[in-house]
Formats: sequence, C-alpha cells, structure tokens
Amino acid sequence: MGIKTVIPAAGLGTRFLPATKAMPKEMLPVVDKPAIQYVVEEAVSAGSDDVLVVVGRNKNALANHFDRVTELEHTLERKGDAAKLAKVMEASRLADIHFVRQGDPLGLGHAVLRARRHVGQETFAVLLGDDLIDARDPLLTRMIEASAQKSATVIALMEVDPAQIHLYGCAAVEATDDADLVKVVDLVEKPAAADAPSNLAPQVQPAARPRPRRPRPRPRRLAQGARHRPLIGHSIHRKQFRNRTVSSEKSRT
Repeated sequence: MGIKTVIPAAGLGTRFLPATKAMPKEMLPVVDKPAIQYVVEEAVSAGSDDVLVVVGRNKNALANHFDRVTELEHTLERKGDAAKLAKVMEASRLADIHFVRQGDPLGLGHAVLRARRHVGQETFAVLLGDDLIDARDPLLTRMIEASAQKSATVIALMEVDPAQIHLYGCAAVEATDDADLVKVVDLVEKPAAADAPSNLAPQVQPAARPRPRRPRPRPRRLAQGARHRPLIGHSIHRKQFRNRTVSSEKSRT
C-alpha cells in the first residue's frame, strides 16, 4: 500500500491576479490540464492513491474537476468522441481524492495540520498544489525511499541564484554518505545574501514521518532572517532553471 498524500491548496493566488480572481490558481491550465492534476498524477506515479486536498473558500472547482460529469460523458459517448471521453474521465479515476477546508488563512503549516486526522501516525507526502515536477523525474519516489531508509522526514531542496536567496527559506546542510542526500541542520527564513548558509532553498514537499502528538502552539509567521527549529532529516537536491526543476534529485524534510 502506498503512502498518503496531502496537497495544501487553500491559498488565494494573489501572485496570479487578475487570473485568479474567479479561478483557483491550481486550476490554471498547463497545456491541456489544470496544474492540480499534474500534482495528483505525480503522487499516483509514486504509488500514492489516497490524496487529501486542503482547500479554502471558493475552491469548489478543484473538487468538481476530480468528480464525474455524467451529462458531459454521455454527450461525448453519443458523439463517438472516445479520445475526449477518456481525457474527461481520467481525472475522476486517478486516485481516492478527499477534500477538507482550511477555515482560517493561517499559513501552510496550519493547512498541513488540517490533515492530521486523515494521515494519523502514518508517513505521508506533502505536495504543493501549484508546484510542478517533470513527470520524467522520479523525485517523489526517491524521497519516499530515502524516508524509509533513514527513518526521517525528507524535503526537496533546489539550488537558486545566491542573489535571489533572500526570496526563499534557506537550508544549512551537511554532507552524507549518499551523493544525492544532505542533512538539514538549520533553516533560515529569507536571509540576506551575505548571511545565507547556502543557496539551497526548501521546496516544501516533504515525505514526513509524524511524531507522537503533543500540544501545538498556534501557527505563526516567521520574520525575515528568523531561524526555524533545526530539522532532523535529509535532502535530495537538484538544480532549478527558469522556474522549472530539472535534472538530479531534490529533497524534502
């Protein structure tokens, strides 16, 4: 049985305005499919067929996309348009997809916490609803393998231009015996270029291993330059060119 996947997709998509004024950013088309479908396909290709999407208000289009539309299916069937019918039905057959709402916009961490009851104490993957990975890259599969081998959370890291590191979180890392894995020892939120411990930025798609429950503080946003609690985990990293992640593997923690 594959691991469960959590896809936070409750954001307002303000960076894509005005295109996202009435349409969720995850539904913006990439060639002939919405972005969110590519993300679900990535999870399925890594063996995950149980997907929870965390949505906000006005995101009903995501659930509709993965639901069946029998009227449309019957129309295409009567016309004999088998190719389009197959494409329409593909999304509803991808996986067992669930939806839960994030009532208050309290950030990514809070959105992932909304999946707590669904994933329980099982290892799970977190994929962002607008973060696309080349289908030829087995990144998530490798991350799941590394998580199992190391008994640790794994996060994807991407190399960014040092002059742009102030726009990202930044990971301080140590080498390991594995060529494609590094150990994350610290994270800094949007550091100045001179203070950045590396040019590796987390791509927040962890293969996470839950720990025993304990009281959790209310989620809060970190100021620029603030440090996260050091992560016990490993990373698989790869390069990113022109907003596309290509080549060797990245990590998730």
